[in-house]
Amino acid sequence: MASLHETIVRPVVTEKSSAAYQLRKEYAFEVHPGANKHQIREALRQLFGVTAVRVRTMQVRRDTVVRGRTRGLTGRWKKAIVILKDGETLPVFEG
Repeated sequence: MASLHETIVRPVVTEKSSAAYQLRKEYAFEVHPGANKHQIREALRQLFGVTAVRVRTMQVRRDTVVRGRTRGLTGRWKKAIVILKDGETLPVFEG
């Protein structure tokens, strides 16, 4: 694995992930396809100074998209759902 910023690509802020944050304090991130749970946990600790209690990962499948007459596919990507230790938050999701 390369750097920490390549392990955690970006936070996934959607209506569904915001609802999961409000109900269960779950954070969603797009992560490097080769990253495992231990690397994701360590990257969160070093980048944000938080402790991940639980990390779940999933492969997000390709999806067919149509733009005008052109058909194509979106790319595969890996998603991580993270639950932090009680009392810890990430400012990205607080706004």
